[in-house]
This record gives sequence, C-alpha cells and structure tokens, in this order.
Amino acid sequence: MESEKRVHPDINVLQKLYVMKTKISYCMSLLSLVFYQAIGQINISGEVTSMESGTALTGVNIIVKGSNIGTVTDSKGLYQINVPSNNSILIFSYPGFVTEEVMVGRRRVIDVAISSVQRQLNEVVASDQGKTLKRSEVAYEMEDHATGRVANPSMIRPVYDTESNTEEYSEISENGFKTPFNDPLSTFSIDVDAASYSNVRRFLNLGQMPPKDAVRIEEMINYFKYDYPQPKGKAPFSINTELADSPWNKDHKLVHIGLQCKDISMDNLPPSNLVFLLDVSGSMGQPNKLPLLKSAFTMLIDKLRPEDKVAIVVYAGAAGEVLPSTSASNKEEILEALDNLNAGGSTAGGAGIKLAYKIAKKHFIEGGNNRVILATDGDFNVGASSDDAMEDLIEEQREYGVFLTALGFGMGNYKDAKMEILADKGNGNYAYIDNILEAKKVLVNEFGGTLFTIAKDVKIQVEFNPAKVQAYRLIGYENRLLAPEDFNNDKKDAGELGAGHTVTALYEIIPVGVRSQFTIDDLKYQKTTITPQAVSSSEIMSVKLRYKEPDGSKSKLLAKTVRDIDNSFESTSNNFRWSAVVAAFGMQLRDSDYKGDLTYTDIYVMARSARGKDEEGYRAEMIRMVESCRLLSRK
Repeated sequence: MESEKRVHPDINVLQKLYVMKTKISYCMSLLSLVFYQAIGQINISGEVTSMESGTALTGVNIIVKGSNIGTVTDSKGLYQINVPSNNSILIFSYPGFVTEEVMVGRRRVIDVAISSVQRQLNEVVASDQGKTLKRSEVAYEMEDHATGRVANPSMIRPVYDTESNTEEYSEISENGFKTPFNDPLSTFSIDVDAASYSNVRRFLNLGQMPPKDAVRIEEMINYFKYDYPQPKGKAPFSINTELADSPWNKDHKLVHIGLQCKDISMDNLPPSNLVFLLDVSGSMGQPNKLPLLKSAFTMLIDKLRPEDKVAIVVYAGAAGEVLPSTSASNKEEILEALDNLNAGGSTAGGAGIKLAYKIAKKHFIEGGNNRVILATDGDFNVGASSDDAMEDLIEEQREYGVFLTALGFGMGNYKDAKMEILADKGNGNYAYIDNILEAKKVLVNEFGGTLFTIAKDVKIQVEFNPAKVQAYRLIGYENRLLAPEDFNNDKKDAGELGAGHTVTALYEIIPVGVRSQFTIDDLKYQKTTITPQAVSSSEIMSVKLRYKEPDGSKSKLLAKTVRDIDNSFESTSNNFRWSAVVAAFGMQLRDSDYKGDLTYTDIYVMARSARGKDEEGYRAEMIRMVESCRLLSRK
C-alpha cells in the first residue's frame, strides 16, 4: 500500500506535465498561425497554358475568390500572387476559355491548363426548365450554389431574364470621306474615355456580339497606352505623328496622331477634394453593380493621401450625405461608411448630383483637384432626370472648377448614352467597370490620368494639302466633331487630358490619283485651283492643337506638319500598328462600310506582331478577344 502511494504522486505529476506541455504546444501553434497570418501572405506561382495546344497564355486574369486581390499572367504565361490562406480559391479566367477555380491547399506552385470554348455568338447558351433563352436576355446569377454566398462580383455567371434588357446607346453615323476642296479642315475634340472597350469586352465574354452603337472606335483605340516620348519644355503634352500604308486598303494611307501627357508623380499631385456620388437604388442590387462598386472604391481609398478629402453622397428614393468631407488619414471611417451601403428604392439621380456639387463647392480647394465621382448603372428615373436639366447643372458647375468622373457598372438596364453625356459636360472622363481588374486599371494604375486634369478644352484641327490628298476620313470621334470656327473659339467646350494620359487619332487618306469607290467624280461646272506652294510642298497635312490650363480661360496653340512619305505598314512602329489593329477590330465589330478586305484572322495575325510592350496583359487580352471572334465566325 505504501509503495502504491509512492507511485501515484509521480504519475499525477507526469500527467500534469504532459497536459501542460500539450497546452503550451497548442498555444505556440496558435500563436504561430496568428503571427503567420498577421505578417504576410502565402506566395503562389505557376504557369497557365492552353489545354488544347499546350501554349502559354498571356494576360489570364487570376483573382482570389471573394476578394479584390488579383494579377495577370506575363508574356510567358507565368504569374505570382499572394493569398491569405491555404483555403483560398484562385479563379482563372480568359476570353474564349472555360473559367477554372482551384483551391490552394498546401501547394505553392500551381500550374493550370484551361480549355477553350468554341460556341456560336448568336446561339443559345442556357436552358431554363426546358425553355430556350437568347443571349440578349441576360441577367446575373447572384448566388454560388455550392456555398450559398454571393458570388465574386468580378466573376459572375450569366443567367437569363427575358424582360430585363433596356440598355441604351446613342446612334453613331460613321464618318465618311471628305474632299479637301469642300472640307479643307477637320476639327474635333480629343477623347480619353475608354468605356466602350470594356463594355464591348463584357459582351464578348458573355458570348454575345455587342450592339453596333456600343462600339466607339476611338475609345477602343484609347483604352491602350502607347509608347510616346514625354513632352519637353512647358507644354503639357507632346505631339507625335506617323504615316504609312493602310492595312485594310493598300491603295490608301493611314495617318497616326498621338499625344503624350506629362507624367506627374503621386507626391507632386495637388490635394483632392472628392465627392463620391454613389447610386444605391434597387437596380444596383446585383453583384456586378454595388458589391463591385464597393471593391473598386476601396482600392481608390487605399490610394489616397492624408491631404486628400472624401465625402460620400448616395441616392435612391432620395439623396443624402452618408459621410461628411473626411481626411483620407481616417481611411477606416471612410471604408466603414462605404461598406455599410445597401441597395434599394428608385433612382433620384438629379437630386444626388445637386447635393454632390453643393458639398464639393463647400469644401473647394484652391489649386486642388475638386471632383465629383459618379458611380451608377445610369438608370435615372425619378426626379430631375432629363438629360438637358442635368447637362445644364453640370456645365454650370464646371465653370467653378468642379469636374466630373463617371463610372458605369452593370448590364441589362445600362444607360451608356446618358453616362457619356454627363462626363463630357462635366469636363471629366467616363469608364465602364466590368470586373475588379478593370477597376484596378482605372482607379489605381491610371490614377493620375483618371482624376487629375492637366489640360482642358483640348481641340485638334487638321488641314489637308489638296495636291496630295484626294479624300480623307477621321476614324471614330463621331460625337466629338466640331465646326471649323469652334477651334479658335475659347468659349467652346472640348475634351480634357489627365496626367500621364495618351490620346491617339487616325485618319484614312486617299492619295491624289487613286481610283476608289469612296471618291467623287470631277465637277463639270466648277474647278478649284491648287496653289503652287501646295504642289511644291512635301507636307501632306498640318496639325494644330489648342488647349487651356486647368484653371485657365485663354487657350494656347501648338502646331506640327506631317510630310508625305512612302512607308509600308510593316515598317511602322508598334504604336502605329497596334492602333491600326484596334481600329480594324472595331470596324469589323461594327460591320463598317470602310472595313476593307481584312478578316478576323488577318487582324489576329497583325495583332500578334504589333503587341509590343504589354506589362499588364491588356493587349494580350484583346488578341484573345479577336481570336474568339475568329473561331466563332470562321473568318
């Protein structure tokens, strides 16, 4: 008995030590896990290839499901991304390919092969209880059936609603050829909007051809940045020109005009007084609208500095201020106000715009960036919502130095025409946000260009030498045309340029002596003489440009001439060839009378050779869009 008593205390001590050791081990493991999650993320890398061909895919979108963390594959199909945990799910998406979801688990290298999808653009894509539904009857599936959670707003799957499509686009009547004798001057306002391109991408990614009037070729061209030299001296931008044969009509020539705005570092940008004007009406309840909007503005808020200020105005049945003007040093407060927003009610857009401008003027910063950022699907249907009334209001406010940026979201009831008008009248720009990566492009990568104006009322006027030009045509810019006398009229509104922006315009030219279906016969009763100076000149055209300082009222003039040279399309710069490829793609999508004899196959081949520098993968993405159209059209 005494021996048993001597043994049991030792056993008890050992048991206690074991329990204590187990608890310590558990706590250390828990602390390690917490510490690991606190100090960093898990780095995942890999390669994405085509399952059919085995070739590397450039520009594949990779997103951490349920977050705004994303990246794209590089020119070799390689990627790296930091994820929060082993339970993270990576979503791999690419135009024309099946979207793949992969759980990270314990792997740190994840190679993915994705398969292509080849379906007719105009065929049915889904069936609802035996009822065949068309692609035009598109809505969004809001719930992930596997988890019951709302789907990632950047990767929404299409479902169909036969009554919901009320999208609106302004009719575009394409520019035709004009003769220098009848129309010696071509005048237009520059345009840095790029909404049309991302909207077209949205249609193609859903397996649907975009409406003809949704394709604005100048916006497709200007979606991409070009490698122009930085301006020298005091001018806010450089003017760059190039001339060569047209790729879609070998008898014609193409003139490329490119502007490069001065880059300004974030440290040197003026302080911002921003008012977020956010649509929280019932139509914004879909996950590709308000949830995506929140993710987009979260990235913008992260970019702001302590000297910047943000106010938030929302509108639904009525308009209200949900966050007074707040320093960006209090980001938690701003993000909390944003996160608490919910959709519901009708759309009092006019009242919201009035309140937003009132707040912007109240907190106006002299010499700063004073701007209202409107985010909506454009569906204004209650209150002072007529285009004329809102245009008058916005035009009045821009004279006080408060500009407008318009960001469009969603589909089905999207009002593209109204969004474009508001941005134009507000001395601002217009972008369409179809996924989280587009939000990153507009609000992070191109932050300065989107929000900071360095020149306003920018106009271009081109005079053609009739001794060398039989006819000319401006490609795109149909809703930006100006009368010749508007060029010297400083009261006439025109486009704005932001820090770091590039702007590109193309003219198609029919040289003198070329017979073309687009030229007119010589006049019988009237003859126009050409001056000896024009005949002896080596110039094919002169380019003039007027602009004002952001707070100026008197314009400044820049000018440049373009010499007539023989230059093949193949020998031109990547800038020239890429802009021509995008223009050709836009004309194919519009089924333009001027598209020439190129096919999607031709455009695809040209695009691959003209891609050039493409760090973000945007050009590779367009190549895939062209490839999808090529496969689906068999041309």
